[in-house]
Amino acid sequence: MNVVADPYPSEKEPSQRDGRLGVGIISAGKVGAVLGAALRGAGHQVVGVHAVSEASRSRAESLLDGVPILEIPEILRRSELVLLAVPDDALADVVSGAAEAGYFQAGQLVIHTSGRYGTDVLAPAQQAGAITLAVHPAMTFTGLTMDLQRLNACAFAVTAPAPVLPIAQALVVEMGGEPVTVSESDRGIYHAALAHASNHLNTITGQASEMLRGIGVEAPDRVLGPLMQASLDNALASGEGALTGPIARGDVGTVARHVQLLSESELSADIRTAYVQMARATAQRALDRGLISSTQAAAILDVLTD
Repeated sequence: MNVVADPYPSEKEPSQRDGRLGVGIISAGKVGAVLGAALRGAGHQVVGVHAVSEASRSRAESLLDGVPILEIPEILRRSELVLLAVPDDALADVVSGAAEAGYFQAGQLVIHTSGRYGTDVLAPAQQAGAITLAVHPAMTFTGLTMDLQRLNACAFAVTAPAPVLPIAQALVVEMGGEPVTVSESDRGIYHAALAHASNHLNTITGQASEMLRGIGVEAPDRVLGPLMQASLDNALASGEGALTGPIARGDVGTVARHVQLLSESELSADIRTAYVQMARATAQRALDRGLISSTQAAAILDVLTD
């Protein structure tokens, strides 16, 4: 590994620098800035950060105080560990462009934070002699200091060739997270699962809030918060056996009434569509797990027309 001289030697005692890495962050989005701060908190030296937008520069100043804002070639020149926290659609172009320009170094650790990809997308860097790792935190980020505490309860999907997998796992532990190994071929399903759980939960919350506001409830969050938190806790602890409500009871009349009212309402059209599709999926899974009979399931599915 090419060793980069510490540009801030006064900030650390020699004993603290032993075994530590010079880290470069590309870019200072919500994820990159927070993980960079976590690595610095673990004793590594952040030698540079790439930040273009005003929001990114402000975030870098807040979470990575004193770290110089540099162009990508200079960051790659200085760094022993490069953290690529660019958007998914930009990752391949950034990697290939840097490789074609000869910026990657033999022995350099190159890590990306995309949930979508494994290490195949880093092949140009690997061909240049870099050690390539994929590390994705299963968490939504605010880009604020509170995220650093939340990392302590966060799982990270790690993907890497077997000989260097322990490096990725060790870096995750240093950031306070829990490494979970996900194979290259499974990264797509892994990312879809997280998007389904997180993004669609946000959609359902927004739709339910709109329904409550439509009938005059001024603070939907106070109604939904305890219910949704308890439902999530129960589902995570007990699985689908914790399912309650009209479908789990086989209450066809209630489900039919819901569909009728949503059809007649002036609520956003996507609400009825989402209710019907989720109710159909719930009925099928309730049937598969023996929570309702085939007769009850057939009756429920019959009223859940598109």
